[in-house]
Amino acid sequence: MTARKAPAPGSYEAFLAEAFGSGTEAIRGVTVRVPTDVPLAMEQRMRDLRESESEDDIRELVAMLFGDDVLDAWRDAGMGLLEFKTVLAWGMAHAAGAGVTFMEAFAAVREAEADEGKAPSGQNRAARRAAPKKPSSASGGRSARTSSASTASRRSSSRA
Repeated sequence: MTARKAPAPGSYEAFLAEAFGSGTEAIRGVTVRVPTDVPLAMEQRMRDLRESESEDDIRELVAMLFGDDVLDAWRDAGMGLLEFKTVLAWGMAHAAGAGVTFMEAFAAVREAEADEGKAPSGQNRAARRAAPKKPSSASGGRSARTSSASTASRRSSSRA
């Protein structure tokens, strides 16, 4: 990345540097600016690409947050998937105004991965209970006839 001139006092660039900071961080040998705000276009693109697994789409989102060619540089430096998720969590947290550490971002990623394998939480229990049930023998639905034999009692009246 190239060094920028110091912004003129009173300019919008000076305001941005003061209000949002202009820090950088070296990640896997690549110097990136620390995100201080979520780019306007990024939120919409994330919704548009929610189901995408295309590397070009991922590269586009990473570029919005950290700059062009960063994803390729990190891959070339040997970054793994868990490390990548940690860096993204760290970057998104900083962009949202939460100054988390890399270790805190890592813990959040591990927790999210652990939660993916768990059963749905109790907060949706009411919705699951209210949903229509499929007929089954356990839910009181009619069972299939298994025999022509009668299951009725031979007694004609009940005992008193």
